Amino acid sequence: QVQLVESGGGLVQAGESLNVSCAASGGTFSTYAMAWFRQTPGKERELVAAISRDSGFTHYLDSVKGRFTISRDNTKNTVYLQMNSLKPEDTAVYYCNTVPPRETWGQGTQVTVSS
Repeated sequence: QVQLVESGGGLVQAGESLNVSCAASGGTFSTYAMAWFRQTPGKERELVAAISRDSGFTHYLDSVKGRFTISRDNTKNTVYLQMNSLKPEDTAVYYCNTVPPRETWGQGTQVTVSS
């Protein structure tokens, strides 16, 4: 059973940066494609960025292209999301999961961007 623990969220002002992390345990991390998702109240969870097992392929939501960068360290079983030039509309709870996502989600990490 893969367990995922997100961290690194916080309150920042528009234009600032945050780097969130997701530590995985209980599975073979290097065999999974991984992704970051986000969710705001009343909306469906959306995929923000994804990365292949070997980091050779990445995919981004159009609205974050050029501002967010997903990366992973298979030696640390960790996936990262570097978020630059944050906007108020990036405010959400951020989750990581495998691709395709497993049924069980972590607790997420809250990112709040003030204007």
